[in-house]
Amino acid sequence: MPTQAKIERVAEIKEKLERCSIALTAGYSGIPVNDMTELRRRMTEAGVEFVVIKNTLANLAAEEAQVPHFSEIIEGPTAIAFGYADPVDTARAVNDYIRTTRSPLSIQGAIMGPGPILPPNEVERLATLPSKPQLMANLLGQIQSPISRLMGVLNGPLQNLDGLLQARIRQLEEGGEAA
Repeated sequence: MPTQAKIERVAEIKEKLERCSIALTAGYSGIPVNDMTELRRRMTEAGVEFVVIKNTLANLAAEEAQVPHFSEIIEGPTAIAFGYADPVDTARAVNDYIRTTRSPLSIQGAIMGPGPILPPNEVERLATLPSKPQLMANLLGQIQSPISRLMGVLNGPLQNLDGLLQARIRQLEEGGEAA
């Protein structure tokens, strides 16, 4: 018989699964309590909600949220990082923590919406993507580049004509002063 606390916990995780843009699972065995506290603090600073939950409760919540394949990335002592904004930021926050602290935390996988499961190597690849503003700036640069080159080509003959006229004006002025 499930307790009321467990029912509420499943409902809470279900709501988070439905709201998040990415849910990233990580194995946390071997992490000291102080490191876990630091991890949670860093995740909160990055806008990521980091939750440790029993696997059975996570599986029940995933079934209720209609994400049944989520259970494929839950194995052993598992924590879930919920990201509600840009999925890249969440993946980057977890990956950076692992890289900078040499933590035994291991990414098990992630899920973004109704899509397929992302294996650990794909999550790490996602973490290396440029930020959204950087991608938009690159795209804008790619769009503007042909137009800028066309303007340069079109302005070339006018600049040459201007240079020629300026040289002729100087030549006439120098010739007028000498005469």
